[in-house]
Amino acid sequence: MLIVMHHHATKEQVDQVIAAVKTMGLTAEPIPGSLRTAIGVLGNQGYVDDSTIRTLPGVRETIHVSKPYKMASRDFHPKASVIDVSGVKFGDGQRPVIIAGPCSIETEEQMMVAAKEVKAGGARMLRGGAYKPRTGPHSFQGLGLEGLKYLQQAGRAYDLPVVTEVMRIEQLDTVCQYADMLQIGARNMQNFDLLKEVGKTRHPVLLKRGMSATIEEFLAAAEYILAEGNKNVVLCERGIRTFEKATRNTLDLSVVPLIREMSHLPIIVDPSHATGKRMLVPVMTKAALVAGAHGVMMEVHPNPALALCDGAQSLSGEYFSELMEEIDQLLDFLGYRD
Repeated sequence: MLIVMHHHATKEQVDQVIAAVKTMGLTAEPIPGSLRTAIGVLGNQGYVDDSTIRTLPGVRETIHVSKPYKMASRDFHPKASVIDVSGVKFGDGQRPVIIAGPCSIETEEQMMVAAKEVKAGGARMLRGGAYKPRTGPHSFQGLGLEGLKYLQQAGRAYDLPVVTEVMRIEQLDTVCQYADMLQIGARNMQNFDLLKEVGKTRHPVLLKRGMSATIEEFLAAAEYILAEGNKNVVLCERGIRTFEKATRNTLDLSVVPLIREMSHLPIIVDPSHATGKRMLVPVMTKAALVAGAHGVMMEVHPNPALALCDGAQSLSGEYFSELMEEIDQLLDFLGYRD
């Protein structure tokens, strides 16, 4: 439920409403606005009897919100959120962020070369997988802690905040020590215990859409993180599973404008995992930015032909730099400023 106060409501009246909500055994979340204050009511498992609340001084109206996500919705948070990751900002009014780097961290040298190449090309964040959830158990699974150290070292050397995936609760404290942003992969989007623990960290989170998740399920997953107090969530569309086999997944670009209408959270796109084909990454990157994405995450490897993971969808450093020149021109045309 959302309680909308009159524009002339006093602080005492707002406090009285908050106290009344708490008396009902629910949580009150004040939402200050330029014209009036609203109060979000959380914790209810069903319909909330608002008869008492509606009669309190200063209350203009009550709105029953039926969505399974509340804190992630525009109803509770009309103003778009801007998420800061060690100085790099995602959100409305910000120039879209390009995140680049290899799918998996292989060696110290590989990460240093990759960081150098993506920095030179204009990326603002570095990605790399230390723990890799692979479809087959015999595939390369990542270097773990050693990889985290290489990732952090490369990011610091080239002044790039780093993002990497955390797969299990037991890894969380360690990953937080080395990464500026935690990635929740598609396979873990509905790992609710992990989402809750990530929500307690206050660490910025990149939440990927599940392979078969609806938009409602996607936002409900974000709600798990927000409900624990972590407001620093960036969503990521990475393609969904359909009947089509010509590409690795089906990139659902319609989710970008829909999410921007439904939620205040920033959303980026991962065209590498969505398409699985190097040749499709440039055009889908541009399409994502035209659709309104707050950023793009793509895979860049010093030598894609020798990559231990996802070489077919990875760009070389040279190819990435050429693409970034085109992206900069596109962003200038779209009216973004540095």
